[in-house]
Amino acid sequence: MTRAQLDKQPGEVAAMFDRTARRYDVVNDVISLGQVRLWRKAVAAAVDAGPGEIVLDLGAGTGTSTDAFTSLGARAIASDFSLGMLRTGVRRHGGNALTGEGVPFIAGDALRLPFADDAFDAVTISVALRNVHDTAQALREMLRVTRPGGRLVILEFSHVTFGAFDMIYREYLMRLLPKVAKVFGSNDDSYEYLAESIRDWPDQPTLARIIQESGWERVAWRNLTMGIVAMHRAFKPA
Repeated sequence: MTRAQLDKQPGEVAAMFDRTARRYDVVNDVISLGQVRLWRKAVAAAVDAGPGEIVLDLGAGTGTSTDAFTSLGARAIASDFSLGMLRTGVRRHGGNALTGEGVPFIAGDALRLPFADDAFDAVTISVALRNVHDTAQALREMLRVTRPGGRLVILEFSHVTFGAFDMIYREYLMRLLPKVAKVFGSNDDSYEYLAESIRDWPDQPTLARIIQESGWERVAWRNLTMGIVAMHRAFKPA
């Protein structure tokens, strides 16, 4: 097995990201034309976590996204189920879960999070919910570990809202994206999966409905980069 399939079996997805970890951040920067940095800033602003708050960055990979929360004064935990991603993140920034120094990296399955109920002021997941085997179950787990009144912010690839651009974007996804990844030394099979999983993912209103049906309230979304990604925000009932 060289890549994950769209049934998203956890072992296959984790192994695929293990192989991609070393070049993951570089390739993401290239294939997004630098937009990923703006997306991270938008997520940090939406989470709006300040001193004294604790944020769970789920599907955090190497922890690049997690830095945005600690720079605002909050404590943040980076969690992922790819051990390869976590090892790369620890080598780059470190962290000690026992002393609270730096960013702790904790292995965790989104369907069975290794955290107590009501543990976090905010939970966020960026371009990773799409890789989870059971979206609704993952959203219920995020609800469980969020304190009452706490917030959820999801950044995920979505559906382009500008019709004339949609055909160009789909052509880029299916034909060029894996080739670009290969040029920059990453696993092109992983980016074939990425392209297919983006095309298969529900649109913005459909994801909003799934979030609401999972127990979250005040669900809203905002499109970024013409809907290439969408940011959904919701709150746990108080």
